[in-house]
Amino acid sequence: MRLHEYQAKDIFADAGVPVPDSRLAATVEEVLDATDAIGFPAAIKAQVHVGGRGKAGGIKIATDESEARGYAEAILGMDLKGYEVGTVLVEAGVDFETELYVGITMDRDEGEPVVMVSTEGGVDIESVAERTPGRIAREHVDPAFGLHPYQARRVVYDAGIPRDVAGDVASIVSALYDLYESRDASEIEINPVMVTSDREVVAADGVMNVDEDALFRHPDLKSMEDETAGDELEAKANDYGFDYVRLDGNVGIIGNGAGLVMATLDLVDHYGGAPANFLDIGGGAKAERVANALDMVFADENVDSVVFNIFGGITRGDEVATGINEALGRFDEIPKRVVVRLAGTNAEDGMEILNTDLVDVEATLDDAVRRAVANAEGAR
Repeated sequence: MRLHEYQAKDIFADAGVPVPDSRLAATVEEVLDATDAIGFPAAIKAQVHVGGRGKAGGIKIATDESEARGYAEAILGMDLKGYEVGTVLVEAGVDFETELYVGITMDRDEGEPVVMVSTEGGVDIESVAERTPGRIAREHVDPAFGLHPYQARRVVYDAGIPRDVAGDVASIVSALYDLYESRDASEIEINPVMVTSDREVVAADGVMNVDEDALFRHPDLKSMEDETAGDELEAKANDYGFDYVRLDGNVGIIGNGAGLVMATLDLVDHYGGAPANFLDIGGGAKAERVANALDMVFADENVDSVVFNIFGGITRGDEVATGINEALGRFDEIPKRVVVRLAGTNAEDGMEILNTDLVDVEATLDDAVRRAVANAEGAR
């Protein structure tokens, strides 16, 4: 479960991480009330689960009431990469000199959490890792012992953080690791950590993803789940119990098993398409669950075609085929062209059940993806 920025910062603040003064607002008047309390300059930041909010117009810095009103009117209700902005975070502007990066995630190659610190804050850290990996200092942590204070200091010094703020940055690193461990986070980062002209450090952004399978241990985080849904589709995914991530492409993808879905996403990209989502219906999916999955993907206005990739193990091909027929039978006219690839358990039975008047059927995944990408291009 991915938290909104304002939720992550509330948790960071409770852990002792310095954050700017801020207010959450859902109307223009609430934005103006917030700026009255906070003062100017003030950042007005869309609270949606997408990257690149600033470049997309979802973050603006207001220097007076007139600008604040104009930015609030523009951002609230805007479509930001497929998400309608319902709330904004109004935050005190930070007079900064330097931007840093601090993050923690799981290094699956090493089988341990890794702490990352860099002086290259305020930019896409993946790009930094690709272009200049030496500018990111890394410290692996044995989960049996946790992060030792000397490790926090070492990774900060290895990153080249100025000595006069290194201690404060190390304190942020330690606080974030404590949260990562105690709150069952899968990823946690601040980008950027801003260093002010007074040599104070402030968390100007906040990302925190929590392992959904561990939410039963954290009822306070569980209560945030509806707020983090982001839009109607993700709320619907929560209701259906799907693993679903909305992307910004136009080829809808449904599969059983995370690895199979990821492979399908990669192939869509390989053949020149753009994935619209990640949707895993899981193993042993019954017809109703399959029908719900198609209903979800059809509801995404960005989707122009759908590829359905099922490899039967627990999931039976005949049940999947029945679900597809039932879902498509609800429509007087099929809203998107659907390509189906079935393999594995009862796949031959499923192929016979499928109504080929409603779907395109391909024997291989490559052929299915190629056709789905062509269908999407033809719909534009």
